[in-house]
Amino acid sequence: MARLGNIKLLIEKEDDSASIDATSYPVEQGIPMTDHVEQKPDEFSLSGVLNGNSYESDYEYLKKCMKNGTILTYTGRNIAKNVIILDLSGSVDSNNANGKDISIKLRQMRIASTPWVKVKNSGKKKPVSNKPTGAVYHVTKKGDTYWDMWQKYGTSIAQLRKWNGYKDRRIPIGIKLRVK
Repeated sequence: MARLGNIKLLIEKEDDSASIDATSYPVEQGIPMTDHVEQKPDEFSLSGVLNGNSYESDYEYLKKCMKNGTILTYTGRNIAKNVIILDLSGSVDSNNANGKDISIKLRQMRIASTPWVKVKNSGKKKPVSNKPTGAVYHVTKKGDTYWDMWQKYGTSIAQLRKWNGYKDRRIPIGIKLRVK
């Protein structure tokens, strides 16, 4: 007798699988290279029978758990904690008058905890630092003027003249001008 959540099952076959994803980059000669391997979650396939007077309500409960993504524990030959139902199918026939043949596919999940904590806002503004963040330079090209630098960087023309010392119409090409 096996158990999935609160439901007792008669499981005839259990299959489990583990796999990975690996990146693959072609090379000129030989086998492709990889630089990353990612583990996929373990999966379980079960096939068996739901028996008893409550087999219909048990099947509906399992369907509801699947649709809601309810985390369950499976205990049978294998034990799998934190699993969700990916696929559930059932069939009835004359061989099983008081039950239903079922197939279930489970996937193991890891439950994430919230990585952040809500902090109460004190309502006070933090002071803004007025420290200069470092000088910014622009390499000049043909046609550059202090006017262009003022429009691009927002530094006043008077400040640009003071920092760089070149006359408006005599800015050399290919030099670094301080613009911030």
